[in-house]
Amino acid sequence: MCQFAHSITTKAKAETIWELYRDITSWTTWDEGIEYVTLDGPFAAGTLGVLQPKGQDKMSFQLTEVEPLHGFSDVTDIPAAGIAVLFTHRLQKTLDGTRITHAVTVTGSNAEKFGPQFITEVSQGIPRTMERLAALALEQDKKPLS
Repeated sequence: MCQFAHSITTKAKAETIWELYRDITSWTTWDEGIEYVTLDGPFAAGTLGVLQPKGQDKMSFQLTEVEPLHGFSDVTDIPAAGIAVLFTHRLQKTLDGTRITHAVTVTGSNAEKFGPQFITEVSQGIPRTMERLAALALEQDKKPLS
């Protein structure tokens, strides 16, 4: 198993960040590494989707855990490589705002072989992705209610 996690704290509301998570059409706005994403149903545990990282083939994923206002997880199985990649997104309200944590875990029979390289590649973009997510949420928090 290989793992990477990164956390930031923002003044953005957890509710706003949660809405950006739920609205998968927004993912390509705050995650520069995603070219395309769809879900075949509601934003709920068990729902399948397709995601295309920039410069790569489309990959199927499944939402494995969805806890409103607290976070969600999804898994992508890559049988040809002998790995599964679990992405976890957590929100925690703090005195300073909202703590956002994104984590990646690679498991499977080839996790030790392919995991370190995969984690290295993915982890490079995670801090920037989180900053973009927080900035977009802050921007939306400042918009007047209609």
